[in-house]
Amino acid sequence: MMTYPAPSLAEWLADRPFTLAMSSGFFGFFAHFGVVKALKEHDLAPARYCGSSAGALVSACMAGQACPEKMELTLTGLCREHFWDPAPGLGLLAGKRFRSLLREMLTQTDLADSPTPVALSAWHAGTRRTRVLNAGDPIEAVYASCAVPFLFQPARIDGDYYWDGGIADRHGLASTWPGERVLYHHLQSRSPWRRANSPALKAPLRPNLITLAIDGLARSGPGKLEQGPVALQQAYKATSQALAKPVRQGMVNVESV
Repeated sequence: MMTYPAPSLAEWLADRPFTLAMSSGFFGFFAHFGVVKALKEHDLAPARYCGSSAGALVSACMAGQACPEKMELTLTGLCREHFWDPAPGLGLLAGKRFRSLLREMLTQTDLADSPTPVALSAWHAGTRRTRVLNAGDPIEAVYASCAVPFLFQPARIDGDYYWDGGIADRHGLASTWPGERVLYHHLQSRSPWRRANSPALKAPLRPNLITLAIDGLARSGPGKLEQGPVALQQAYKATSQALAKPVRQGMVNVESV
């Protein structure tokens, strides 16, 4: 029986249209953008974007054809004052400054009008379930998906409260369907409220889904924003290396450099 060499990740992506899905992971949008930057430089454009929380932010921006250079400058120049606005409410931060930041990054006026289709996961407080947002105000949709409980006050969409999409859909795959060709960027860092063996921390396995996992990425956060640009460059370089690696058992794993 003849065996064939496994395709490289770049070959697999170039073969047919694919969706780029990006997980939640607190301030992981730095690493997600590094992945997107590498894909773009190799002319590997997703046919669709989806994600939760940090993944939702990058997905909406790229689906709206935000200028990558401007977006990188915005992210690498991020400081605490850009989003830090404590106020009474159901969370420490009111979110007005974060919405202003999103307004600078998002180019579309309606998610449904994004040049590349996009779907974002957010947690609907009323039903305690994930809802997929693919139309409407992009600023509020991204804010909803990024509204980490206790840190940000919830989003209000059509009178309902929404919080971080990673609560019940950490992988950001709620809008995908079985058999869809998906490149999934899996942030491996663990949120404080998750158990070490939580299923949400494990890469999903299913046909036509390839997980890109990068080990050793710098971790950023409100008190460690200087690590964000480091994570961005690490993810960019690691993804460039990963594209030349063979896809085995639905996974490409690389070390950050």
